[in-house]
Amino acid sequence: MPPAPDPLLQPLSADRPGVVRAARLPAGFVAAGTRAGIKASGRQDFALVVAQDGPVPAAAVFTPNRFAAAPVRLSRANLQATGGGDAPAGFVRAIIATSGSANAATGPEGDADQAAIGEAVAAAVGCEASQVLHLSTGIIGTRLPLDKVTAAITTVASGGLEASDDAFASAAVSLRTTDSTTKMATAVVAAPAASGQGTVAIIVSGIAKGVGMIHPRMATMLSILLTDATASPATLRQLLRGAAATTWDQLSVDGDTSTNDTVFILASGRAGAASADTDPAARASLAAGIEAVARDLARQQARDGEGATSLITCQVSGAADDADARAVARAVISSSLVKAAVHGRDANWGRIAGAAGNALVAEAAILEAAGLSPVEAAARAAQPARVEPGTLRIAIAGHVAYDGRAGGPTGIDKTAARASMAAEDVLIRLDLGLGGGSGEAFGCPLTEGYVKENSEYTS
Repeated sequence: MPPAPDPLLQPLSADRPGVVRAARLPAGFVAAGTRAGIKASGRQDFALVVAQDGPVPAAAVFTPNRFAAAPVRLSRANLQATGGGDAPAGFVRAIIATSGSANAATGPEGDADQAAIGEAVAAAVGCEASQVLHLSTGIIGTRLPLDKVTAAITTVASGGLEASDDAFASAAVSLRTTDSTTKMATAVVAAPAASGQGTVAIIVSGIAKGVGMIHPRMATMLSILLTDATASPATLRQLLRGAAATTWDQLSVDGDTSTNDTVFILASGRAGAASADTDPAARASLAAGIEAVARDLARQQARDGEGATSLITCQVSGAADDADARAVARAVISSSLVKAAVHGRDANWGRIAGAAGNALVAEAAILEAAGLSPVEAAARAAQPARVEPGTLRIAIAGHVAYDGRAGGPTGIDKTAARASMAAEDVLIRLDLGLGGGSGEAFGCPLTEGYVKENSEYTS
């Protein structure tokens, strides 16, 4: 009998819903994407999403950057005001997104601009300004052209909104800055029906942008997730934060976090599913759909990283626990040396081992979101991940390069490995040999294209 295949050469198995890379607008929402004239290029730069039946449950995850932009601060305040608590979860009627100006570091004038935009949206769609959420992306330190944005609000709200997949896809186009692709993902999952009879299909669909200034701690990106499932703001917040901990918090392009990172999720309840607040099966289905969409969007962002030539996926098994596994995976894909080696198709396992040996467990808030108790999260936060050279194994693009249990380096065929590393998706697999924990992270090579893009970004 032939020997069993080495698990180290295979991707980690996972039971998650299938995802299609398309925008599918769930029932209960209308959307639009258009040109407001913010970008000098004339490309699309304005998007509006509106809940048709009035304010709906919503939640968010925001950047922890202390230079958080005006739209981040206003959206956080609005969610807290409508939700009645400290968490960013409340009730929302509309999301407005502008591209071309981050409206970050713009002082009181920038805050006033963002507030005026919220008032204009509220007047146009018939809601309170506190029920409007805001996304902005682009150059830091530039103010939004208020006259152009408010004109676009009036035009779109008076006849440009549509309940169609194409409209949601157009909104995705409007989010883009230096993105070379439009990022969309949809999962359809079965959930118990509210009637108690059988199941219904619920949709989780997301759009996103982001290809630079991306690093763990929510990464650098903007995303809107919509669903027709039934859930309260608090439940949406818990599920979104948990999904972000294993997806966007495991994404790195260049080691820099942004001032504008934001993910929103809104739930219309139109599918007729049982409430995810009270029905465990409905909650599990919605959680699975959210994580599947978030993961796929994160992978699209890594693949389209500025100057990227491939997607780097690092998967770790055999860790003492999942927190350690995620820490090691995150350290590997965040390493500039590993990124440069992948760009050069150099199967340099030493750089991977060095990154793994430097891995630190995530901060307490992320550990809690991923399921640890507050006490355990506080004790584990920022501690070194457990890695033993004598049990570590490393494979690069399907080639075992290091096996600590067999004495160390394996004498990898570098020519064959170089050819394998020319793939669109380069898989780096580690097994720590210490337990049953597993995790993954996503990144991209560090290339000359990245340096060129960012050396000329404002000039």
